Amino acid sequence: MAHSGFVPLRVFSSYTMLEGAIEPKAIAKRARELGFPAVGVTDRNGLYAAMPFSDACKKSGVQPIVGTLLAVKRPELAEGAPVAIDWLALYAQDETGYLNLCNLVSAAHLDRPIEEDAHVPLDALEGRTDGLICLTAGAEGALARLYAEGQDSAAEAYARRIEALFPDRLYVEIVRRLNEVEGRAEAKLLDYAYARDLPLVATNPCCFADESFHEAHDAMLCIANSSYIASDDRPRSSPDAWMKPANEMKSLFADLPEAIANTLVVAQRCAYAAPQRKPILPSLAGDREGEAAMLREQAREGLEMRLKKIAEIEGKPLPVRAEHVEAPLSTLPADPEQERAFDKLRPNGEGNPPTAQKTGPSPISTASSSSSTSSFRWASPAIS
Repeated sequence: MAHSGFVPLRVFSSYTMLEGAIEPKAIAKRARELGFPAVGVTDRNGLYAAMPFSDACKKSGVQPIVGTLLAVKRPELAEGAPVAIDWLALYAQDETGYLNLCNLVSAAHLDRPIEEDAHVPLDALEGRTDGLICLTAGAEGALARLYAEGQDSAAEAYARRIEALFPDRLYVEIVRRLNEVEGRAEAKLLDYAYARDLPLVATNPCCFADESFHEAHDAMLCIANSSYIASDDRPRSSPDAWMKPANEMKSLFADLPEAIANTLVVAQRCAYAAPQRKPILPSLAGDREGEAAMLREQAREGLEMRLKKIAEIEGKPLPVRAEHVEAPLSTLPADPEQERAFDKLRPNGEGNPPTAQKTGPSPISTASSSSSTSSFRWASPAIS
């Protein structure tokens, strides 16, 4: 099947809560309908959709591009200046890049001050950029924001740092969606890209599949921000934030055909899909022996509590013997999932399931590390 000649690289799935409104499977289906040879998902600070998205794309004959929109703290701010959080769009080229994505997303959630939103300092990217392609993230990136504010020197100093982190893997992102920041910055972005011989790439960050969903998406943003639709001072959904077909994107970038062509180049450089495997679940006690000991202790406590209640009813004590606990447990495999199920059923002092929940896995524990690799070959004819 002939492809459309354009690849959407900036799609938010429904895993970008209260912003993205497309299920991972629906992204693959819509990409197939529009003739895209590939499609990229870049959820904010997360790889939650990576596995279902990759699986759905492969079944649909569309190449998945696994990425994230990573929050990055702007470096070298003036003393007393407020903290500035910008974004970079990062994409995995291979297993090394995918593991680096996992590490960066985990660091964004786990290594920041608890009172601040998830992010990483720019220095955290040092040594973690191999196998990653970087886009400057349009109006959400520091480069466009600094240019739009007239801070040209700061913008170029920032760009040089990003270039050093991503040698031959940095793309200057151009977005045309009637955004004030992008409009003011575009001419300077183009000049800088041509002066530094950096490739341009056209994107249209999208949160919903079809333009008819715009009104519903606008209402969803009101829910996200606890505001009313009638309010003037509230975030609003962009009418351009849908998966535009290739002909519309080519028309929009008729003066920059290389920016459209480079979407295909990025796709070819990122032929890697998230690996398929079972989730990595956290240990309840640190190791397998500790889990078995904890299970025995909790079983004994539960048995004593039940026998005590029976003794109160029958009027005579019932002794707890070791075999009551040890014999049944000796036949159980050391399976963390079974132990977790037991923990949910374990009664508290009232004989009811406990109400407190344990802390769950890290934000990307289901997409962290794997010994297997997963690459994708183009289902459509090779791109020339």
